[in-house]
Amino acid sequence: MTAVRVLLAKLGIEPGALLAGSAGPAVPTFAEYVPVVAAAVTVGTSRTYRPYWARVVAQRGERRLDHVSATEIKQLAEQVKASAVIRRNSRGGRSAVELLISALRCLYHHAVADGLVDQEHNPAGKVGKPRRRPSSRHALPEQRLAEINRVAATTGNDPELDSLLLPFHTETACRRGGALALRTPQDLDPQQCLVRLFEKGAVRWQPVSATLMAHLQAHAQRRHAPPGAPVFRYRNGQPITARRYDYLWSRAGICPGWPRSRSARTGCAYTTLTWVERNLGYAIALGLRRAC
Repeated sequence: MTAVRVLLAKLGIEPGALLAGSAGPAVPTFAEYVPVVAAAVTVGTSRTYRPYWARVVAQRGERRLDHVSATEIKQLAEQVKASAVIRRNSRGGRSAVELLISALRCLYHHAVADGLVDQEHNPAGKVGKPRRRPSSRHALPEQRLAEINRVAATTGNDPELDSLLLPFHTETACRRGGALALRTPQDLDPQQCLVRLFEKGAVRWQPVSATLMAHLQAHAQRRHAPPGAPVFRYRNGQPITARRYDYLWSRAGICPGWPRSRSARTGCAYTTLTWVERNLGYAIALGLRRAC
């Protein structure tokens, strides 16, 4: 050590200068760094994580990223779990905890990439997510689906529209966003009986029956859908919105024997892919969706 000090003295270098030169960039606080990451991620990611980032800033905003431990993150997760809103499909706050940890992992992933925190000292990476419980979603039995189709065809202010929407989702297994984004004529291929679906940033061509294709084309023509416009429309020619599904599923509750405590929606309908998953397995259903 003495020899090192003598050498540094001959070179005219102070030991403190070496330490100052080896220091990395200043580690920001959560309040400083969250807006940086929020501006760097996609709109969907920012919208999903924003409430959890805001909570972290509110409780740990003045703390530096490298001054938070894994135990503190676990404590924050328990607080989020305890304050989670209880809904009909509540999972006991597990989803809220999972999103909080995902939001912090995203934050620290950028911090590691920016050289602000070492991966070894990443506290979010040391906190495990809660194990997911089996999904509460289920396919509607054929009898129940038949009842819903009957109600759709005999009630409401536009039975013709609802009687087309339900078979469309049954055959294509698409989400409601896929139906709302369906355009004419570019998304309809009557020669090969295919419809083009845009869902969550992905595009797929889905086979449908010739009967359904004919009804889709006739519906767009009768309701005067201009080229490049949505297929599904009200009687006045205006395209439908997500509110149509709310109205449709609220009427499904009048089916005989339908429990009021159970919610029905497009995602749990007895669709083609749901049938494949229940009868042939998840892997085959996933492969079928990717191949479409």
